[in-house]
Amino acid sequence: MSGRDDEMIISGGENVFPQEVEDCLARHEAFVVLTSADAADESELKDHVQSSLARYNVPREFVFLDKLPHNVTGKILKRELLDHEAAR
Repeated sequence: MSGRDDEMIISGGENVFPQEVEDCLARHEAFVVLTSADAADESELKDHVQSSLARYNVPREFVFLDKLPHNVTGKILKRELLDHEAAR
């Protein structure tokens, strides 16, 4: 188990903890707020995750943002990301 239980996602009958996928993506050289539209695309990121983790860990989709929401200490505000997703 790697991560908080309340963040767990069930995919293909398996428990997926976002932290494991986030850590994998953080190791990808293009996973940052993209500086250009062609820096990385969804299929490249999916291929990267699939080469490092089990198939059920591969996100179904990626959302590209101009920047990630942070609080004053620099922590990513996951609640704002969830609100953004709900508004889509």
